Amino acid sequence: MRRVYISIGSNIERDTSIRSGVAALREHFGGLTLSTVYESRAVGFEGDDFYNLVAGFDTALDAVAANSVLRDIEHRHGRVRGGSGFSSRTLDLDLLLYGDLVSCENGLALPRGEITKYAFVLCPLAEIAGQMRHPVSGASYADLWRAFALKGTSEHGLQALRPVNFQW
Repeated sequence: MRRVYISIGSNIERDTSIRSGVAALREHFGGLTLSTVYESRAVGFEGDDFYNLVAGFDTALDAVAANSVLRDIEHRHGRVRGGSGFSSRTLDLDLLLYGDLVSCENGLALPRGEITKYAFVLCPLAEIAGQMRHPVSGASYADLWRAFALKGTSEHGLQALRPVNFQW
């Protein structure tokens, strides 16, 4: 079994999409560890604000098969892929970590680069896996988040996160 962490996001029918996506993940993978849900502005395009969170779970599937399940769940939730990566979406499920695997094969880069690039990924990951270490840098996610939060910005500008009192 491998411990997997994924980011979950939506800016179309956010409450419904997040709730239904998490239910589908539980149905397929079993118990999930969930971070707080955060609201943030769209990055890279003009659009409605997103809800984002990170989930952790254990799976016996290999990374490619686990990613395939995520794509299937997205598809069943009306996610349309193609075109610009920066667009509105019903459900976005991105494989961030697959244990300590470092790989760039089959169109899947692990660990995912967004971990250290976006507050809406790093903050919730640090919340539920703060003592774990990034498999490339060796820094803990808690330390990476502290350093990121001190900078307060990225090349995409200020990334303000607002915790959401999400009703599961």
